[in-house]
Formats: sequence, C-alpha cells, structure tokens
Amino acid sequence: MTWLRAFGEVVRSGLTIEETRLEPLLALRTAAGVAIVVGPTLWLISPAYAASAALGAYSAGGATFQRSWRPRKVVALGAGAGLALSTFVGYLAAGRLVTFLPLLAVWAFAAGMAWAVGSTAGIVAATTVGSMLVTITLPTSVGRALEHAAVIALGGVTQAVLILLFPIRRWGAHRDALADALAAVADYARRLRHHPTAPFDPEPLMTARDAAAVTPSQARTRPPVLHGPRGLAERIRPVVAALADPDVGAPAEGPGRDRARELLDAAADVLDAAARSIRRGTPAEVRPESTDVLRVDEEHEVLEGPARQAAERLVELLGEALEIAGSGCVRGRTPTPPGPAGAQFLVRPTMHRLVPVVVRAVRRELRRDSPVFRHAVRLAAVATLGYLIAARLPLGHGYWAPIASVMVMRPDFHRTYARAVARLAGTLAGVALATGMVRSLGPDAHVSGALAVVSAGLSYTLNRTGYAYSQCFTAAYVVFLLGMGGQAWEQTVPERVVLTLLGGALAMLAHVVFPAWETPRLPGRLADWLAANGRYAAAVLRNHAEPTREHLADMRRALLESREARAAWQEAYDRARQEPVRPRGLTSREAQEAQEALKGFGRAAMLMESHVPGADSHVVPEAERFAEALETDTSKAAVAVREHRNPDWGRVEEALHAWEDAADNGSPVVRREAELQKRALEDLATAVSRTPLERDVGSAREEQRVRATLAAEGNGSGPAHLGR
Repeated sequence: MTWLRAFGEVVRSGLTIEETRLEPLLALRTAAGVAIVVGPTLWLISPAYAASAALGAYSAGGATFQRSWRPRKVVALGAGAGLALSTFVGYLAAGRLVTFLPLLAVWAFAAGMAWAVGSTAGIVAATTVGSMLVTITLPTSVGRALEHAAVIALGGVTQAVLILLFPIRRWGAHRDALADALAAVADYARRLRHHPTAPFDPEPLMTARDAAAVTPSQARTRPPVLHGPRGLAERIRPVVAALADPDVGAPAEGPGRDRARELLDAAADVLDAAARSIRRGTPAEVRPESTDVLRVDEEHEVLEGPARQAAERLVELLGEALEIAGSGCVRGRTPTPPGPAGAQFLVRPTMHRLVPVVVRAVRRELRRDSPVFRHAVRLAAVATLGYLIAARLPLGHGYWAPIASVMVMRPDFHRTYARAVARLAGTLAGVALATGMVRSLGPDAHVSGALAVVSAGLSYTLNRTGYAYSQCFTAAYVVFLLGMGGQAWEQTVPERVVLTLLGGALAMLAHVVFPAWETPRLPGRLADWLAANGRYAAAVLRNHAEPTREHLADMRRALLESREARAAWQEAYDRARQEPVRPRGLTSREAQEAQEALKGFGRAAMLMESHVPGADSHVVPEAERFAEALETDTSKAAVAVREHRNPDWGRVEEALHAWEDAADNGSPVVRREAELQKRALEDLATAVSRTPLERDVGSAREEQRVRATLAAEGNGSGPAHLGR
C-alpha cells in the first residue's frame, strides 16, 4: 500500500462513526461523579482545586469505559491513585528541566510498557502522563501538591462510590460477552445452511473465555447463568460444522440435506433465544416450530451414520443450553462453590497477586523487536521532545502538545495516525463550539463549570462511537475548565489548536522514524499458527487413538493455543494490510492463500474433534502414527516458513498411506478428515512455496546485503543499515 492510499484510509477510519450501542445511563452516572467533585470544590475552595478534582473524576470515569473484566470500581480507584501519584511525583521534579525531563521520559516509557498487560492498562497509564504534564503548573509548594493529588484521588474515589451505590447492569459486560459467543455460534449455524464449509471467527469465544475468568470473591457472587453456556457454545460449534459438512456429515443434496438445514435453523433459533435470555436476564423463549424440528424420530429420521450422530448430539447440547439459560433467571439460586483446585471456574489473579503477572508480561516485551517496547520508546521520546518544543514557543499551556502525542499514540501505525487525524478534527470542532458558547454566555466560573460537566457527559456518551466525536466534547470540556479558572478564550483556543497539531505531527513522525511494522513479521506469525494448529490436530488424533482424560486436557490446551496463534496472525495481517510497506517474505496473495489453507486445516481438526470417541467407544489406533507425523512435519514446516523455504509433508503422506493399507483402518469418517487435513497442508505449501527463480533472486540479494555489511565494517564505518 502506498503512503497516499494509507493516509486516505487513515482519514476515513479516523472520521468513521462506529455503530455501537450507546450507554446513556453509564454516561450520566460518570458525569454526575464529575459534577459532585467540581461543584463543591469550586464553591468551597478555588477554581484551581476544582480543575484538579475535575481532572481526577473525568479521567477515572473515562477509565471505567475501557474493556475490563474486573469490577469497575476497582478500575476507577486504580486510575485515581495513578493520577494522584503522577501529579505529586511530577511536581517534586518540576522545578528544573534537568530533573523533570528524565522523570517524564521514564514515566512515559513505563506507560508505554503497560500495553504488555493489555489495552486498558496502556490507556489508563497514558492518562497519568497527561496528569503529570497538566497539574505541575497548578501547585506552588509541596503541601499544595499533596492537596492537589488528594483532590485528584478524591475524583477516583467518588466514581468508585457511585458505581457501588448505583450499579448499572451488574455483570453486564460478562453477560454481553457470553451472549455474543452464543449469538456467534447461532450466526455460524445459519451460514452453514447455505455454505456448508463457511468459516468461523473464534474471537467471540475467546472474549467469553476472558470474561469467564474471575477471582474467588467474584465467583461467589457470579450469577448462575454465567457458569455453563460458554462450554456448551464450544461444544456446539464442531457439532454443527460436522452436521453441515458434505464430506463427513449430511449429504450434499436430497432429503438429508434438507433435514440438516432444518436442524441448523432450529439450532440458531435456540442459541439466539439463549443469548437474549442471558443478555437481558429474562426467561428463554423459543418458537414452537423450532422445538418440533429438534425432535429426532427413531423410525422416520432421514439422516444416517455420522450425520445422525451429530444431529442427536446437537439436540442434546441445545437442551442443556436452554436449561441453563432458563435457570439463570431464577432468583435465590447460588452458584456452585469453587472446587479445591479451582477447577470449577477460570481463576483471575487478585490485585495483590497481579504484580508478578505484570512483571512477567513486561519482561517478555523488553526486546528490541517487540511492538510494545518500540511503542514505549516512541512515547518517551515524543513526550520529552514535545514538552521541550512547546516550552520554547511563545504560547501558553505548552503541555497540550505532549498530551496530544501521548493520548493518540498506539503500538501500531494505523491507529496512531487515525487517532491523530480524529483528535485534530475533534479539537477544531470542540473549541469552535466552546468558543461560541463562552462568547455568548460570558466569562463566569460557575457557568463554565456547569458546561464542563455537560461536555463530560456528552463525551462519555459518544465514547464508543468514534474517537473524533468524543474528542470534540473533550476539547470543549478542557476549554470550559480553563474558562472556569479565568483563562480568556482568545488565549486558549489558538493555543489548543496549534499545540494539538504539533503533538499529532510528532506522534505521526515517530512512527516513521522508529516504526514497528507488522509486514516483516507475517512469516513468523504464520509459522506460529501452523505449529499451533499442528499440535491441536495431533492432540485430537491422539484422543481417537486412546481417549483418556489426559489426552482430552491436552486437546483443550492445544485448541486454546491455536486460537491465540490465529488471533495473533489475524491482528498482524490486518495491520500489515494498512501499512505503507512493501511485502517482505509474504506477498498479499501468498498471505491470503496461506490464511485460507490454515483455516481449512483447523476446520478439519475441528470436524475430527466432533467425533472424538468416549472411553468405551471404538478407538482408532492408526491415528497415533498419523498424529506423530503431523506434529513433526508441521513443526519443521514452521521453521521452513520462517526461513522462507518450502515445507515438506513426507511423513504425513507416509503415515496416511500406512493408514490406508492397515487391515482395520478404523473409522472411515476420521480417515476422511485426515485426508482433508493433508489437502489443506498441500494448499499451504502451494501458497508459500517459492520457485527456483525466486530462490535464486532471494539468495543473490542476501549475498549482496552481507557483502555490503562486511565492506562497511571493513571501512570502519560500522554496520550498514539494512532496513527493517
């Protein structure tokens, strides 16, 4: 993609309105938190303290809108504490540049590394950098600095208390995550009616798993309805795929296919009803027509063999889903207590046990090629450089430039550029709106404070509709706060626009000078996905060879690793498509074809999982040899993909031929699914294989780069810059 086209995509993305469900009650509660601390502080103390209180309440309230499965009051308290700490520490070092700049650089670097923990931690940490830059201009002594820090922390406490006193949709995010997972499987079942090999995006299931992880205290209060349906969605997905697949399930045409379509439509109806029940907390209601379809008649059932087994299994699982969805709405039922080993629920570490988890996550990212590390370096450099440049300009409020940089920067190119464009557009609209209102209403601290609260509420309301639109009212909120402190609009508006433009330009320039492109990493991401898929397929085959609890646990663990690898590939692939970088190692066509091949390989393993035998069922001993060959070949092929060599499937072919020649080759369905896996691997080899001419050209270019490096070292000029 060229730079011109990439920038066009950036502008379009930054100004796009995202279709999402607004949450006005949450916005009203959070805006009330801002009003509760701003009003009394402005009336009883001074506008300066009111500004600090507004900063703490507004930022802590904004943090609660980020995706987090922890209680929102904990997020608000954590954000308020971080803002207060950064304010006080910043003031202690604010006397001279020689002390403040190193502190700012270290704090910004730590905020960037917070992305190793997750996006919520990274965003909240970035707000603490902004707090440090703003509030160091307010206090005049250490005692006053402590007072301002306490007032900021009070804003976070106020938001937490409001969340505790006025809970809105308690466990609502967890309910939505589980309902989205069931709805995704329902949509998959509907698509299978017309496209028997339709793909499935496992992201909703991954999100539901994240939401299902709770602390022991949360497990004691979690609604019963959130206990079981996630596992059912996981088990229903391969069953509907096996029923619809013409190779191992219902026939491609005829009465069997019509019956499969009826079952799939009824399954979608039941899953949608369960999703609505969980999301709203109301009893599940299913159409009588769907209930009639789900009755399997022993005498007149047209499905036979594996298709009939899949239909019976589907009916059984859907009955469990409806039972759980219905019982979850009954008051008075308590969740099952956790087992001694925590096997009843996914354990999330408590806050005091989260420290070693954070340390390990940050340590993993402390390497030069890590996008998080490079983001932290960019953040530290841009924050200090923006502060220095703005301090030399004949403008007030120079902190706006580094704040704009810090708040728009993200670890990837596209989101940083899109947010920079959106912030500039929103700032222009917001300051124009605020300026017009200030001019018409006149400078009055109480009026400006009221308008600031209204602007905060509108910013919260539009928080999920697009950064540009929420930023519009955020800019108006800041202008009203400054007006509350006695700043004339003639001073604040031009400064805000110019310094926002400067900060956005520095953030965009940082990605050019020190980029973290995903395009060169695509072969590695593809290799990781291939190896993880190979381990998952091998684990499923070992279950067919010897169905044990240990093998079942290995299969589940391998499935989760495969999903994580696929998600990492998808994220890198989506980012690479938006980068103005020429393909390196994988062209766009090769990446697309390889992705489709690995999806097919994973789908074949999923179909095989749907036929995993029970402890007393017929096993397939030949599957063990094929599993060993599959795991070995995919592991070696992953290395070959990283090194831009052609993969080889020799062991897989030998094991498959031996399976064919065996006297008792086991289940024909499993054997057919093994053939589908081999076909998918062949498609992958076709996608990534390089012709002799391409190999010769690549080798020649590599030799030229090595000779250039050696020549540069021989001349004493150091290693040549090879590019990334």
